[in-house]
Amino acid sequence: MPAQNSSAPAPAPAIVDPEALRRVHEHPLADGMAAQLAETFKALADPTRVRMLHALSHAELCVGDLAAVLEMTESAVSHQLRLLRSLRVVRARRDGKLVFYTLDDEHVARLFQLSLEHLGHE
Repeated sequence: MPAQNSSAPAPAPAIVDPEALRRVHEHPLADGMAAQLAETFKALADPTRVRMLHALSHAELCVGDLAAVLEMTESAVSHQLRLLRSLRVVRARRDGKLVFYTLDDEHVARLFQLSLEHLGHE
């Protein structure tokens, strides 16, 4: 006899620490914010982009210099920078015909540095 699908709701999980649950509920994370944060971390999940952020954490660089540091084509670097700019991870500054890039703000720099420190401890 085949198993029948039950439409009965799953039983509620047992709450072990109601105070912890209350604290979490006091600080909800909106769906839009969760999606933006996930996109930011997804952008940082690429080793090439991590190398770019590392370089930009040490100096403001134009596309050509960043391409030289990373041993990539300017086109490939520009493609990655476009994504990082759209996520507000890096920002651009025009100086004549050149465009220089740096980390968007101190929050990005701190996030990057904290991630490096996290990996450095055991």
